[in-house]
Amino acid sequence: MRPLLSATILALVATSLVSCSGSPGGSEDTDEDTGARVWRSDGYGMVISVTGKRAQTFETTSISCMPGEPLNQLGQPAPDGTVQYGSKGVAEQTLRPAPGGGATLQVLGTAADIDLLPLPGLPETCKRKTPDDPVTTFDVFWTTFAENYNSSTRKNINWAAVRDQYRPRVSAGTEPEELYTILEEMIRPLGDMHTSVAGDDGEFEGSRPGTRDLSSRAITTAVDNHLRQNLGVTAIQTFAGGKIAYIDLPGARGYLRINSFEEYSEDDTYLANKAELDRALTAVFAPERVAAWRGLVLDVRNNPGGDDALALQVAGRLTDTPYLAYTKQARNDAADPNKYSRPRRVTVTPAEGPRYTGPVRVLTSELTVSAGETFVESLMARTPAPSRIGSTTQGVFSDTLDRKLPNGWTFGLGNEDYYAPDGRSYEGPGIPPTVTTPVFTESEFAQRRDSALDSSLGAPW
Repeated sequence: MRPLLSATILALVATSLVSCSGSPGGSEDTDEDTGARVWRSDGYGMVISVTGKRAQTFETTSISCMPGEPLNQLGQPAPDGTVQYGSKGVAEQTLRPAPGGGATLQVLGTAADIDLLPLPGLPETCKRKTPDDPVTTFDVFWTTFAENYNSSTRKNINWAAVRDQYRPRVSAGTEPEELYTILEEMIRPLGDMHTSVAGDDGEFEGSRPGTRDLSSRAITTAVDNHLRQNLGVTAIQTFAGGKIAYIDLPGARGYLRINSFEEYSEDDTYLANKAELDRALTAVFAPERVAAWRGLVLDVRNNPGGDDALALQVAGRLTDTPYLAYTKQARNDAADPNKYSRPRRVTVTPAEGPRYTGPVRVLTSELTVSAGETFVESLMARTPAPSRIGSTTQGVFSDTLDRKLPNGWTFGLGNEDYYAPDGRSYEGPGIPPTVTTPVFTESEFAQRRDSALDSSLGAPW
């Protein structure tokens, strides 16, 4: 899934608030020392300072403050103060003023807005440079997880004990290779694909125990061979650089495979990907085809994620009635891992154009990750509800909070919870199938079988 909040993104927010200072959401509060206007995000550990039309953002913890880069607004504010921002002329987020000097930020591609709250001035930690020595780098890494990680309680993680174990190994003279090893060792036991660290000579991304490292190309080739050799398919339509495929199956059924919710275009911006996805869906959901379908198979077994908004774009083709997709919140109390921001309800909205409202079956596996999982979750309250066939999804729904360390390295973690319409969070365990079958096993590959796909087609619709 996309990084949710980078320093760049919130710099844009701050710039918008300057532009909207005369709107109902504008605030007259300023930092008396600098003349800047300052806000913090509700959760996410971000502070924004604006002087004139220059905005500076900071990634913060209780012990650190790392500056980011400013950007500029695109076009003029709307009458209500709403402004869009981006880079190289391409919009990336929308800012809407809110009462009391705050605002809401919509990061294009994400599923819900973020609240921004006014501050009287910069925190003291943002008025001085954060040292880049190994001890400070360790402390910022540990503290960021302590104040933001979404799964400490559910996974029974004693993060204080982790600090006690590893910090004595770090000193001013610790070599980069050893420091990187320590940081990796700290997060590897979390078994979380949204935890990562990237240093000068290495990069680590976690995963749930038992997750297989399979070639995406090999998976696609095996599934396509099964379709041709066992189901008599002669034509496979592909879109979005091969990330999306559609096939008409016997019995007036369709098969739509979505192997990603990102990287559909060369520049890989949300708006470019959205347009490419719309072209694919327009071709697939042709009026005559939708009228003829007796059933539709959606295959996201090999989908590592991307933009939630693109997943919702597909879900909007599968309903005539708006319904609750899920609710999401961000952790917002550094001292209490069980306190979260206000819930944000996310709705599946019927798309313009042809829509299919008949039976759907969804194929899943542990390689269904992040936005792939929020897509599955967004269909759970659909009528009729889809069957889920295959194996349990990975269990990482949160957008990734990507951060930079004082020494220049980067790392990431999940800081949000998504709740299905029944109120349950599947963060950690993943969404289980309603029908369990083997998925991408050595035996399946060797015998050129696809039990999940065959099961979806075998039972009466």
